[in-house]
Amino acid sequence: MTGKGKPPQLPDRKKAGGDPRNAGANLKKSAADLKKSEDEVTYPSYLALDELLQLQRPRSSPEHPDELLFIIVHQASELWFKLILHELTALIALIEARDVLGALTSVRRVNALVHIVTGQLSALETLPPQRFAQFRGYLGTSSGSQSVQFRAIEAMSGMRDAHFLQVLKQHGEIAPLVKRALAKPTLQQLFDDLLEAEGVTLEQIYAEQNQRPLQMLAEGLLEYEQGFAMWRFLHVQLVERIIGPLTSGTGGTLGSKYLQQTISQRFFPKLWEVRSKFFKG
Repeated sequence: MTGKGKPPQLPDRKKAGGDPRNAGANLKKSAADLKKSEDEVTYPSYLALDELLQLQRPRSSPEHPDELLFIIVHQASELWFKLILHELTALIALIEARDVLGALTSVRRVNALVHIVTGQLSALETLPPQRFAQFRGYLGTSSGSQSVQFRAIEAMSGMRDAHFLQVLKQHGEIAPLVKRALAKPTLQQLFDDLLEAEGVTLEQIYAEQNQRPLQMLAEGLLEYEQGFAMWRFLHVQLVERIIGPLTSGTGGTLGSKYLQQTISQRFFPKLWEVRSKFFKG
């Protein structure tokens, strides 16, 4: 019999995917794949870039080309402040746990972060005074002195004097974050407690070779204070470079006059004092 006499062959529905019994399974698989695609962690989704890049909202009208720079530098600083607070909390926990080597690693990171946030100020040095004057009025009463995170860093680091507390109250009720920082021992007190627990004095950790880890931690804390003081100094210089030394701040502060007062503030007065004990006359 020739091929012409054969009955026509029906298509294999399973091979062709035409079996209606598979339709529901295929739909479920497609929905699962779609959900997996939506839940997949990508660079933009992990960093929430869509939301992050919408948070820069210049207020000048028409929009001044330099206002975006001003906003981003300050927003980035607040992000670094958040991380500094996070790392200071970790440092405090390590000192309280008498983990000297862990605290050494932690203070090294804190110092690196302070260095980064200080370096950002150089970007604002490119802002000429006449151009800042063109959009400064749109800032309203906003001022860096209102930064809750910065105040919390100061409090956690050791600021407790009457002038500091008075400045905090100038902006109304003290923020809970700052209150929590004020309720904790200062870094100087924590370091003093650590030395007492180790049975050594501040002079001994500098004079005795077997106290090198504690000495390195002391120097790391002092480096933190110096880095913070450098940020203050460069901030004063920046403010005077842009608005002059006699111009008041937008938030009603004295501008650079107020900032100048903060440069000499100390977090670790005992770490400075101990140095003179090794010199006679």
